[in-house]
Amino acid sequence: MKVSRKWLLNYFNAELPDGQELADLFTFHSFEVDEQEGDLLELKVLPDRAGYALSHRGVASELAAALNVKMKADPLRAALPKYPESGALSVEIEDPKKCTRYIGAVVHGVKVGPSPTWLKGALESVGQRSINNIVDATNYVMLNLGQPLHAFDAQKLGHHGKEGTYSIMVRGARADEGIETLSGDRYALPEGTLLIVDGSNTPIGIAGVKGGNAAEVDLSTADIVVEAANFDGPTIRRTAQKLKLFTDASLRFQNRPSSELAAYGMRDVLALIQEVAGGEVYDVVDVYPNPMETKPVSISLDRINGLLGASFTEAEVQDVFSRLGLPTVCKSRTFTVTPPFERTDLVIPEDLVEEVGRVLGYDRLPATELPPISSKPDQARFCGIERMKDQLVEQGFTEVSTQSFTKKGDIALANPLDKKKPALRTSLKENLDEALAQARYVAPLVLAPGEKPKLFEVGSVFPKEGEHVELRMTETVPAWGKDFPTVDDLSKANLEEYGKDYTPKRYELGPFKPFSPYPFIVRDVAAWAPKGATEQSMLEVVQNFAGDLLVRLEFVDRFEKDGRVSYACRLVFQSFDRTLTDEETNVVMDTVASALTKAGYEVR
Repeated sequence: MKVSRKWLLNYFNAELPDGQELADLFTFHSFEVDEQEGDLLELKVLPDRAGYALSHRGVASELAAALNVKMKADPLRAALPKYPESGALSVEIEDPKKCTRYIGAVVHGVKVGPSPTWLKGALESVGQRSINNIVDATNYVMLNLGQPLHAFDAQKLGHHGKEGTYSIMVRGARADEGIETLSGDRYALPEGTLLIVDGSNTPIGIAGVKGGNAAEVDLSTADIVVEAANFDGPTIRRTAQKLKLFTDASLRFQNRPSSELAAYGMRDVLALIQEVAGGEVYDVVDVYPNPMETKPVSISLDRINGLLGASFTEAEVQDVFSRLGLPTVCKSRTFTVTPPFERTDLVIPEDLVEEVGRVLGYDRLPATELPPISSKPDQARFCGIERMKDQLVEQGFTEVSTQSFTKKGDIALANPLDKKKPALRTSLKENLDEALAQARYVAPLVLAPGEKPKLFEVGSVFPKEGEHVELRMTETVPAWGKDFPTVDDLSKANLEEYGKDYTPKRYELGPFKPFSPYPFIVRDVAAWAPKGATEQSMLEVVQNFAGDLLVRLEFVDRFEKDGRVSYACRLVFQSFDRTLTDEETNVVMDTVASALTKAGYEVR
């Protein structure tokens, strides 16, 4: 979130530190700072605090705690006004679990136009573009309080009642329903997508994400309907992901701001609209089926210090809660905190421990050495697996480790990383076969001619009977005795028995050889040898004339006919800075052929 130091100054009577010092304060007490340039800070607000801190007011409250100063005014502690109820607007919520609260207000007689200089400047200071005074007012309040808001042109809303009355409904999208948004983009909506619709059942907005152009506010607008609502976070997040439509509103709703915040957002946006665009509030409707309840959280001083490894006093902890604006009662060294409505992140005692630690500073916690391990860990199962791996390597196998996902399995993933592999594997075979196919491709670089790659894997599999470890190889090992576990009996007890008295082998590491990220080219050359020539003499001729691109040279075949001997060798070419072409490889092979001919060979 982009935060303006000048904007934050509105919350304090005293001067604030410069941008760099503010960045340091946030880093050590509240948020990561992705970037700081002058008075603009880019804060990385993590989900645990995003419900209240994706706003200048929330950031200001954190700053007040870090600096131990009072905010001159807190808009979330000011009283809410009483608005007229004329019956001009009706609101219906189809599913109260997906829309927990909807406040709608009808404002008559607004004059849409450019925003005043101060409002434009505030928005531009955090990278926002000024649109008009109505839209700018909704964006300003969202950035200030964290409550997303939206305004509809009332005259563009469809009716099902008498003229001058309006109807809003929050419902799921029907099959094959779509909407054109304010940006002019058309979206086909997955069934169930939460929508805002008017009295004629026409979609006028994707709830919690973006408004539609059917009721867009423009220069001809005179009457508006203002929305301040609260939507279910996971529902909004899924909608944004499915539509690939991520907005400032969806970011805030997916982090579950308090439903109480909607009333404060409506209060401030109506006041600002009247200030910059005039108009009269004619009707306000608040549909709030299940009002939010705030539950106290208790924790003892001993528990706080025990979890932090600290020795903070009762007065220090009480001061932390006071600085954070958390109403607290302390009795018998136990603190009972009643979180204010916006602090939806304070739910369990450990949440309070975190508040104490970060405000007082984790740098104040003493370094403490961990106690020694009282008993030797039982690693027989691990040793059994390692013993098997050592024996397989001795037999010429190479270990691979493949992903646990596969095309079909007994356990389907709710949100697979790869849609082509949506299940957990029940066997290592499928992925090992894929690895073998890849290994055959690079075999000419690492294996002797005619040698096949041999792979094995030890890993967990997930059949419906239960998770267990499996060993699988791309071919059998007939030399092993009966004591070696097979795929079918790789049980925990078997592994532990097999790992007893295991001593890891020591391997000599050869020098590191860099590998090329570019593909290789393989060519073979065969030639009738002159009398007295040997395999080695042919390889020497080829080696001397194949050039710097040759990375591997091997003898592959010897053939005799009619008293003559033919030798064949394989050349592997590769570059470390480019992909080789057939043309340049052909040039090298022509040079090799010419050299062999001059040496008395007859290239076949």
